[in-house]
Amino acid sequence: MPIVRDDWPLVFNAVRAVHPTTPIIILGGHTHIRNCVQLDGRSMSLESGRYMETVGWLSAKLDHKGSKKNITFSRRYLDPNRVTYEFHTKRNNFDFDTVQGLAITAGLNNLAKKYDLSFLYGTAPHDFYLSRAPYPSNDSLLSLFAQDAMPVALAINNSRASIPNIMITNSGSQRFDVFSGTFTKNDQLTASPFADTFLFIPNVTFATASKVLPALNNAGADERRRSFLEDREQVLYGHGYVETIYRKWLEEQDRRDGLERRAAQNLTLGYVTQDSCPGVGDDILHAPLPFFDSPDFIGSNSPTVSADTPIDLVFVDFIESQLLGILNSVQSEKKYTESDVQSYSPFLASELLGLYAQVVWN
Repeated sequence: MPIVRDDWPLVFNAVRAVHPTTPIIILGGHTHIRNCVQLDGRSMSLESGRYMETVGWLSAKLDHKGSKKNITFSRRYLDPNRVTYEFHTKRNNFDFDTVQGLAITAGLNNLAKKYDLSFLYGTAPHDFYLSRAPYPSNDSLLSLFAQDAMPVALAINNSRASIPNIMITNSGSQRFDVFSGTFTKNDQLTASPFADTFLFIPNVTFATASKVLPALNNAGADERRRSFLEDREQVLYGHGYVETIYRKWLEEQDRRDGLERRAAQNLTLGYVTQDSCPGVGDDILHAPLPFFDSPDFIGSNSPTVSADTPIDLVFVDFIESQLLGILNSVQSEKKYTESDVQSYSPFLASELLGLYAQVVWN
């Protein structure tokens, strides 16, 4: 669990009550950020990023038992690449590899072959960014997924393809950029890994359906809606959805000095960490990544139909309960329940980019 949320202080205080001077090291995670705090002078808590994008290193100069003096700690956030590893292990390209490491590499290559991760879907025409380009835009991965991939892929072999629809998913379903060039099965799983199914509610008037996406994204002035969204945030966090915390962290980096650092053109792009522990934590200095905020929920382009036209309201199963709550808050003609929900397509969210690439990028 993260080092500044949940119950770490409770655990820490319980340990301190029994062991008032024992050094304590806490290794946290989950929120995907680089972070460090010291709950007292004889402890350090470290959280080391996400997805093997950071290797956390921590050391402590321990003193004698019973000492009450502050301990000297050191921590470092390492960028995970071979050059970093060779530098810190004082090795080079000729003597870095170990028998165990080569065996792991061979095993991973065998898995990639077994699951056909090099299967080519198509060729991406340019880069599509998760947060480095504004949404909506031609360079936005969220635009690509919601406005292009969902409508194209979900129409394949679908008897309801001719019925106007609005499609909605959560932006957190997309996890990484898509870069120009070959787009493989491995790229698809990296960018869009969640195997969510697509559901729909038929015969929702366009006037009502068109209100759902804005309402999902709007805390607004309505107290009922604001309370619902706060509850939703807690539910999503409990299910492991921490994208809001991670995105705020990226935004802070860009806001502090992003334009200035990038304009200098003397640093590579990467994380720029400011945590609560003394000294500099980042092993390599970077210019922060450009960051553009995006809504929690994204959707397809609206059909051109009249307000009273019945359409299909399509969405991923992950947001079913939230969507039903919002749908019932934007209209009062019908109380929608799970019994109104049907399966829309056999294709999973994790398959859509590949299906789209096969149709459009060839």
